[in-house]
Amino acid sequence: MDDPFFTEKRKDVILARAVPVSSRTLGLTGLCDVVEFTASKEGVALPGRTGRFLPAPVEYKRGREKRDRCDEGQLCAQAMCLEEMLAVTIPMAYLYYGETRRRVHVALTDDLRDLVRKAAQEMHAYHGRGYTPRVKPFKGCRSCSLADVCLPRLQEKTATASNYIRLQVGQA
Repeated sequence: MDDPFFTEKRKDVILARAVPVSSRTLGLTGLCDVVEFTASKEGVALPGRTGRFLPAPVEYKRGREKRDRCDEGQLCAQAMCLEEMLAVTIPMAYLYYGETRRRVHVALTDDLRDLVRKAAQEMHAYHGRGYTPRVKPFKGCRSCSLADVCLPRLQEKTATASNYIRLQVGQA
């Protein structure tokens, strides 16, 4: 369920789904699959709830763990957005892999946070230059939510964007 206003409580944990997040510092916006709010002394107050709660984002992935740190980076970026929005420090988050049905604890280390900051800076630099980095299309592109933005099929051919536009306009 992707309703940002729906929450459920399981024991001492409040689950919020499809939570919109953003960070002015990083210049990022996104959507957390789930944010778990666990009762904690150093957490945040939640409207309509008694006590304080420490948030931890949970990102759901269809496949299995990857060799690179892209999933961890995405999760850490979500946590950094939440930290800025809620003025709280989030020490950990979780990845859930559907293929292996395994939940992985991710420590939000300084190294991981630096990776996110550098990736955000790099993306903004690309945007500023009007540069779109090439991607290597792979089978996962078919199920990616950004496939219609990234357009990996266009990159399989060596045509430039300007040639593609000329071809499309010429066929109209």
